[in-house]
Amino acid sequence: MLFRIASAALLGIDAYPVEVEVDVSFGLPQFVIVGLPDAAVRESKERVQAALKNCGYEGQPSKIVVNLAPADRRKEGSSFDLPIALGLLAERGVVPAERLRDRLFLAELALDGRLKPARGVLAATVLARARGFKGIVVAGDNAMEGCLVSGIEVHGLENLVQAVRLIREPETVPPARFESDRLQASEDGDLDYKDVKGQAHAKRALEVASAGAHNLLMIGPPGAGKTMLARRLPTILPPLSFEEIIEATQIYSAAGLLRGRACVAVRPFRAPHHTATDAAMIGGGFVPRPGEVSLAHHGVLFLDELPEFRRGVLEDLRQPVEDGRVTISRVWQAVTFPSRFMLVAAMNPCEEVLRGLAGSGVECTDSQRLRYYAKISGPLLDRIDIRVEVPALRFREVVSRAETEGSAAIRERVIRARDRQNRRFRGTRIFANAQMGPREVKAFCRVDGEGERLLASAAEQLGLSGRGYDRVLKIARTIADLAGGEAIASSHVSEAIQYRLPGPVAAFARDASRRVERSEDRAEAGAGPGRKAMIK
Repeated sequence: MLFRIASAALLGIDAYPVEVEVDVSFGLPQFVIVGLPDAAVRESKERVQAALKNCGYEGQPSKIVVNLAPADRRKEGSSFDLPIALGLLAERGVVPAERLRDRLFLAELALDGRLKPARGVLAATVLARARGFKGIVVAGDNAMEGCLVSGIEVHGLENLVQAVRLIREPETVPPARFESDRLQASEDGDLDYKDVKGQAHAKRALEVASAGAHNLLMIGPPGAGKTMLARRLPTILPPLSFEEIIEATQIYSAAGLLRGRACVAVRPFRAPHHTATDAAMIGGGFVPRPGEVSLAHHGVLFLDELPEFRRGVLEDLRQPVEDGRVTISRVWQAVTFPSRFMLVAAMNPCEEVLRGLAGSGVECTDSQRLRYYAKISGPLLDRIDIRVEVPALRFREVVSRAETEGSAAIRERVIRARDRQNRRFRGTRIFANAQMGPREVKAFCRVDGEGERLLASAAEQLGLSGRGYDRVLKIARTIADLAGGEAIASSHVSEAIQYRLPGPVAAFARDASRRVERSEDRAEAGAGPGRKAMIK
């Protein structure tokens, strides 16, 4: 006899429906799962049989065929255990088959029948509501995640026995209720900008970056406090809106990184090591999963020791930084992940890398600088709005006991500036000044005559590109928002230009990029057909 149970699988961070068809017939005892299952799905037969036996539902040996439709899409994970088990229980008459049709089931089974959490429950709940299901049945640890979606019943159960009771006597198992306190952001009392000594200019740059969601690069010697400043950045960012919580939670749920949390209630802060691969940074795998740029969605991606990252990894950042999304293409599918984040990077000048902490007075040669900065391309550097130097602290700053401004006061100004931007961009998909396109820049970033003269002089002396010119205007717009003004004054433009000063890093990065590109062109031009294929 054939039984059908609704479930779901992930494609990127979105869910699509999977119909679990369970057929039990006479024949040689065997358990076959078809429909392009991966190893975890194929192993469901052992988990399901053990769970049924240990819960007292053991049946007679028979031929069991399970089909996961659509059969032309590859399935992965262990979330089909529960619907397979319920299909077998329906065949044995333990549960009424007609009551399996109005709910979607998604959970892994332990050998003793406990329900274990699965990935992608939030996306599956959205799918279940869109498909008109009455409810969704998941593990207890996934219940609060599913309750973020309104208009559908979410049952978070502890074991297979409870699932049977829900189907047989649905009135005895009430749905889960969302606990609103789960949305409260947990403040980390150990991180606060009042602990930072000196570095007033860097703190101001971080405030401007936070107010407009601008990318930022800090350059300074070891021990100046670059990492300390960056790790406190989330304490001055505005709280996540409910829509942003849903988006961030959906990504972490698809990646399996919620780890018992109901949702992502604070802005993500991701700090991958410089040995990260392209797939770890951008996302990938045979079945694509989100990478660090997507896990930092609506938050901060911090790259410490920027020149230590591989050049290819840094070049991969150009699309997500510019577009706010990244597309992973495979032969059989293409998956798009959101990646709207603040890029914050830190690096040491070349001289400090050679000198170390000994202070020997070593100076880098031009060739050493070129090798050191070669991984930072000019196009990537052009996409970083704010560049600020973080000088070494003086002794009197280190031992000073003077009170400095804390994160709470800075955050209030940032929230007020973001509120102005939300009102300005109401009805659009733009939430911060850094996301403005050419049309918005033209409409909202008008400057007076003095500001125009400053911009013209800066464009000529600094060699600003078209993108760089727009980014100066966006920064000036953010500075004006922090000041509470609607008009962009010349003082706002002047401060914005200071954050775009090229300095030696930009100059050597551009020169290094040109040399790398020329060397690659020469290598390809002088190679034979076989050698060209190897280069590519």
